[in-house]
Amino acid sequence: MLVHTINTGFFKLDGGAMFGVVPKTIWQHLNPPDADNLCTWAMRCLLIETDGKRILIDTGLGNKQTDKFFSYYQPHGTDTLTDSLRQLGLTPNDITDVLLTHLHFDHVGGAVTKNAAGELVPAFPNATYWSNQPHWQWATYPNEREKASFLKENFVPLLEQNRIQWLTDGAYLCPGVYVRFVYGHTEAMMIPHIELPNGKTLVYMADLIASSAHVRIPYVMAYDVRPLQTLVEKKDFLYKAATHNHFLFFEHDPRHACATVRLTDRGNVEVAELLTLQDAGA
Repeated sequence: MLVHTINTGFFKLDGGAMFGVVPKTIWQHLNPPDADNLCTWAMRCLLIETDGKRILIDTGLGNKQTDKFFSYYQPHGTDTLTDSLRQLGLTPNDITDVLLTHLHFDHVGGAVTKNAAGELVPAFPNATYWSNQPHWQWATYPNEREKASFLKENFVPLLEQNRIQWLTDGAYLCPGVYVRFVYGHTEAMMIPHIELPNGKTLVYMADLIASSAHVRIPYVMAYDVRPLQTLVEKKDFLYKAATHNHFLFFEHDPRHACATVRLTDRGNVEVAELLTLQDAGA
């Protein structure tokens, strides 16, 4: 098994929204905001090569939205999804599976593209896309709070063109790669677990723990639909990670891809070591 970081660039989100009830006097030292209170965040995807499969986890923001839409989020940086694949000697045609942790636009925007005729088509022509039925239903008929995050052009064409298959909680996509569902950030978001050849487990945290700064239990995003549920889920994942020495992979951390965590003498969880994917032995 080989595991690769796939960088797709950076974007900006409101710092207060990203850190929830944590005061700006505290969080501004973790991710300094600009004059508009916007902080820079990564859109860091993951590629797994195993058993003849090339599995891409999440797809970033994509490039098919309007200039007005992008002006709200200010995507920037030199990395793109296709360029990051190209650096590994791959093209979108080489991807066999795309696992979508959830259908918010910054995670699924690159799943669908426009062809020369302006038609919406799968960005990975030979891939099977993976979601789950509870989350798909939730995204297709969204609540008012999340409606702006679910852009149907990013995922409905996949169903219309019969490219989606469904996972259930705890299911293996293939040997060594399985998912667990969480419900605080959005309904049935999938957290992929990758069992590495070195015997360790790499956990792709998606928006459950967006960055190393969010390891602290109270640091819950204001975007979460069930913040108290997020607290419970974070504790569960973090205590298991500390006990079993799991590696956490951060999709949105602007600087650090991975970390390990440890329990303090007071029973809290904190970052033990910030790492690269290579440091994790992937």
